[in-house]
Amino acid sequence: MSQTHPTDSVHPLDNPGVDPRAIAAEAAAVIADKTGVAQHDIALTLGSGWGQAASSIGELIAEFPASEVPGFSKPALEGHTGTIKSIKLPSGRHALIIGARTHFYEGHGVRRVVHSVRTAAATGAKIMVLTNGAGGLNPAWQPGTPVLIRDHINLTAASPLEGATFVDLTDLYSQRLRDVVQGLEPLDEGVYVQFRGPHYETPAEVKMAGIIGGDIVGMSTALEAIAAREAGMEILGLSLITNPAAGISPTPLNHEEVIAAGKAAETRLAALLARIVKEIA
Repeated sequence: MSQTHPTDSVHPLDNPGVDPRAIAAEAAAVIADKTGVAQHDIALTLGSGWGQAASSIGELIAEFPASEVPGFSKPALEGHTGTIKSIKLPSGRHALIIGARTHFYEGHGVRRVVHSVRTAAATGAKIMVLTNGAGGLNPAWQPGTPVLIRDHINLTAASPLEGATFVDLTDLYSQRLRDVVQGLEPLDEGVYVQFRGPHYETPAEVKMAGIIGGDIVGMSTALEAIAAREAGMEILGLSLITNPAAGISPTPLNHEEVIAAGKAAETRLAALLARIVKEIA
């Protein structure tokens, strides 16, 4: 089975009679064939501002368009590379780098949003590192500040879990992994709030997010984290604060600002993520 583009009329994950884990297993088999790596040990989804990290964590073994792998679609968003990379770490283990993120706001359904995570689990990865660019509610967080995600609030009104599937999310974002990061570089921690998007949040919505316990607002990650937990993975979440959230900033928000803040922080983030992966993988 080959694949796919967001405008394709038929997509394997859109068939409710198909088990999405079967498509993930097929995707993992294709990745193993393309990379020559039978099992990956850790997987990273690199969001806005985090892309440069792939070249910093180890030796590139293989790189190819994600659209060549079953179930993946071409990214709709600038700032996401649309490739999958296999990296050999200094420890000899292997990292799967996912530069192709399908956002919920693209309207393709939750299965496609979490397909990359399920595929990572099917390759054998036990740790899932989810990164993103996001708005910050803390005025002290300047653009370019990395923040650890300690918990999330899912405001998408959706879940990647299907049927009577009950998964405990009490410690969704691993305390063990956060402790490792804090030992390398002290970072602030916060609660990530996923909105549906694609519009940025209104000042009133940002105020609401703060009232209910949120510190960071964005349009990804939470649904992926739930799917990763269902798959038995240990999860580390990192947000790059690309801008103050609406109502926190005195100026209007725009996507160019997000991209610019990400690019400005890339070198520092790449070095940080390389140190993190070395310790946890």
